[in-house]
Amino acid sequence: MPRTTLLRQLLQQRHLTTHEAFAAQYERAAARLAELDRDPRLASLQVSPRQFDRWYGGELLTLPRPDACRVLQHMLGRPVSELFSTAYDGDSAHDRDEESSTGQQAKSAPPPRDAENPLDIVTRTRQLTASNADDATLAFLDSSLEGIASRYEQDGPYVLRPQARQVRQLAHTLLDGRQPPRTRRELFRLAARASGLLGYMAVNTGDFALSEAYCTEARELSREIGDLNTELWACGTLSFSLYYAGRYDEADACAAAAVERAPRHAQSIRLLANGRARALGKTGDRRAVEQTIGQALRLSDLHEVPVGLTSCISFEPYGRARTLANAVTSHVALRNTAQVLRDAEHIDDLVEHSTSSWSRSLVRLDVATALLQQRTPDIDHAMALGREALRLCGDTPISSVYQRSRDLHEQAGPWRDHPAVRDYGDEFRIWSSQPVALAMASSAS
Repeated sequence: MPRTTLLRQLLQQRHLTTHEAFAAQYERAAARLAELDRDPRLASLQVSPRQFDRWYGGELLTLPRPDACRVLQHMLGRPVSELFSTAYDGDSAHDRDEESSTGQQAKSAPPPRDAENPLDIVTRTRQLTASNADDATLAFLDSSLEGIASRYEQDGPYVLRPQARQVRQLAHTLLDGRQPPRTRRELFRLAARASGLLGYMAVNTGDFALSEAYCTEARELSREIGDLNTELWACGTLSFSLYYAGRYDEADACAAAAVERAPRHAQSIRLLANGRARALGKTGDRRAVEQTIGQALRLSDLHEVPVGLTSCISFEPYGRARTLANAVTSHVALRNTAQVLRDAEHIDDLVEHSTSSWSRSLVRLDVATALLQQRTPDIDHAMALGREALRLCGDTPISSVYQRSRDLHEQAGPWRDHPAVRDYGDEFRIWSSQPVALAMASSAS
């Protein structure tokens, strides 16, 4: 005999008591939910005549499959645990009239108020463990971020920024839904890393306010799940942004606070070399620069990092050559010319065999600046390196290259009548007239 469930009552009220009428409404609800939840699997759901009869008759030992439950809840606006519960208090008026007229006590007494329906327990368990993001989706987002990082120094921020934004948006959309803790933690990690990559790209395009916002988001999301590696990386990128915004004291403080959280962590190599040492160089603290670089190199030995020039945007620890390249920049700010030339020579082969045109360009600009700082400036060599640096970047300028090439042009001012300086000045003006370089000039001013 059919059980009078809430589902049966609602279908009767909506005149959906035949399979054909119910199936049409169900399939429309499935299509709407598939669009809302961005889950195309739902759009293909259908109900067989046998399923409908069992649902309508309340002939269930367990609830329908999770996807079917989602559609039913969306279609009828009630939790599925209620839909398949017996409607003790919801019999029709006709039934009540019939009972009262016959004087019979046909209704069975409701269960005790403190009793739980086993069906409710099963339903709740399924709801708590349900997820709108499966392992394949998580793997896709993760591989997308890895692909962006691996192609970054070839394709640059303007090409890869839209893809990074899509990953971040999808991660945020999924986080608006329901996931068990393991899946939600992974979505937080992926969202944090997508924001971090966008923060790094914003530095390279000269948008420092946007970079600060992205980096702060990445730091807070990773901190929420205890992902120290991503949190420290985000702090390093925030320091990187503050440095190129000319906020050197803040850049040092940001990196120093992160190092204090985990002084022996591999990410602290980057925080020390890229964050602290370069900012301290700009403030003229010679002794602190030496100490910080030494600390970074000792930490590199402790973690046995790669010897080569690791990718500038990688979430992996800094390689030794990358650390020394940052040391070169720090010594340029302090006018430690001999040290600049020694360190640059030490990593020259690794830099020249790097796939990063930006890194090759930046090291050339540092060496060119040091050559002008010598007691006897080597103007021709310095300007030749400057022109090489501009050509290496070509039509993919980034803010760090723009700033250092501009600074080199300004430092060559005392020799403006020298033919090599005039040639570099002409090439710099043409190179910096590109729309993206003009935007960087505008943000710098």
